[in-house]
Amino acid sequence: MEKILNKKKIFNDPVYGFVNIKSDLIYDIIQHPYFQRLRRIKQLGMADYVYPGAIHTRFHHALGAMHLMSEALNHLQSKGVFLFDAEIEGALIAMLLHDIGHGPFSHALEHSILTNVHHEDISTLLMERLNEEFKGALSLGIKIFKKEYERPFLSQLVSSQLDIDRMDYLQRDCYFTGVNEGAIGAERIIKMLDVVDNNIVVEEKGIFSIENFLNARRLMYWQVYLHKTSIVAEQMLILVFRRAKYLATHDTNLPASPALDFFLRNDIGTEELNNDSKCLSLFAKLDDYDIWGAVKLWVDSDDKVLAYLCESLLNRDLFRIELSNEEFSEDKIIKIKEAIECEFEVDSIAGRFLFSEGFVTNEAYVSKNESINVLTKSGEIVDVAQASDLPNIKAISKLVRKHYLCYPKKLSL
Repeated sequence: MEKILNKKKIFNDPVYGFVNIKSDLIYDIIQHPYFQRLRRIKQLGMADYVYPGAIHTRFHHALGAMHLMSEALNHLQSKGVFLFDAEIEGALIAMLLHDIGHGPFSHALEHSILTNVHHEDISTLLMERLNEEFKGALSLGIKIFKKEYERPFLSQLVSSQLDIDRMDYLQRDCYFTGVNEGAIGAERIIKMLDVVDNNIVVEEKGIFSIENFLNARRLMYWQVYLHKTSIVAEQMLILVFRRAKYLATHDTNLPASPALDFFLRNDIGTEELNNDSKCLSLFAKLDDYDIWGAVKLWVDSDDKVLAYLCESLLNRDLFRIELSNEEFSEDKIIKIKEAIECEFEVDSIAGRFLFSEGFVTNEAYVSKNESINVLTKSGEIVDVAQASDLPNIKAISKLVRKHYLCYPKKLSL
């Protein structure tokens, strides 16, 4: 007799302890190559250049987020919120697959490999392809993910100003980086959740936990996600890809995996992903190892710009980065570009791949889009910024913008 496989597995998560897989379908999704690919994509891009422990993956995060979603749904049920079994499974699937569209190094190369395509859109395409393979079993999960389901609180748990995604990544990133300021107390926040008129609300006694959550998110952005070394390392990685793409589209043969070679030689956007199944299949084969493997080979490239960038990145000989609250002057930018052309003996076209400028923003709470609603003791529902007498929540709602310049340290300026 053929042995029946037990799919109700338990895995040991360093953040939460033992976590259960709730259904056979979820087990089969986790086993799928699309999901297993997330093992090979780091959660925090190049942040391990700052925090050596930050080598956890999107696979870790997806499983952890699914666990927190299960905890949240169990808690809401204990408060009298009725849920069908299909809704529970659909919400767990939406949470499990919310990041399946991430490419190599997560956000770092999101707008370099593809043209004007966000990872959420790729997640939707991959979920729809999985749904075909699983004969429509993911339909409800996709509706919840796309915010098309009739009970919006389920979608709000997946993506909102106070969602399960953020609860997991803040705790997980805090754990693996060692930045303790990111601790948020997700258990208490989940216990403060309720549903009113099919929307998620937070009980008034949870206001201090929400303030801590928002403040932790702001601190994690400045200390981890937007740390100046993370910024410069990711910008150098982007420059490597852009230079390689420039060379590949100008008849230069570069060693690369078939999937990476395809995206180096072609500009792929939403239309191509929707209309050519080959594009999506090749994207689903890309991971961090394609990029690192290529970078190690390109160190020996005949193109001195690409070789310099790759060697510098491999050996963590990073560019200098300048940060400012104001835009840098055009005169300063021109001076840096001229110094690059002189130092490296390259023309302006090649020189642009040794320089990066831009800005980053940090806005911990964006109330104008999707507010965090507080259920007061009197039964009124108000925005958390108005419900709190703490000025800190109002302060961290302000957009902070920092401009940056990145260029080789050896320039004589």
